[in-house]
Amino acid sequence: MISNRPYLIRAVYQWIVDNEWTPHLQVDANYPGVEVPREFVDEGFIVLNVSPTAAQAVDLGNDWISFRARFQGVERKIGLPPQAVHAIFARENGQGMPFPPEAYPDESATPSKSDKPKRPSLKIVK
Repeated sequence: MISNRPYLIRAVYQWIVDNEWTPHLQVDANYPGVEVPREFVDEGFIVLNVSPTAAQAVDLGNDWISFRARFQGVERKIGLPPQAVHAIFARENGQGMPFPPEAYPDESATPSKSDKPKRPSLKIVK
């Protein structure tokens, strides 16, 4: 089943922006695949301002969230899977939506090239 998390992130983001508040994402910076400036990570988490005035090219996709933002005047590319988002909220009043932590993907469960499924074989039955 497809996760509802990316859909809820987009909906709450739009609701926050429509109310002229400032959307922020609380992200687990240790989740595999997260690309954020590590110098701003505090106790494994980073809070990112994703408002239209602070972030450019915001893409809240089903499999990947990406945007560009400035940190101390330096533009950085940010990327993360939606599973790394722990909350989306408005800076002004804290309203938004928390999410339960996602288990980290089990790297041993990912198939390697040698684990390709074998072609089916046919037998003649007499």
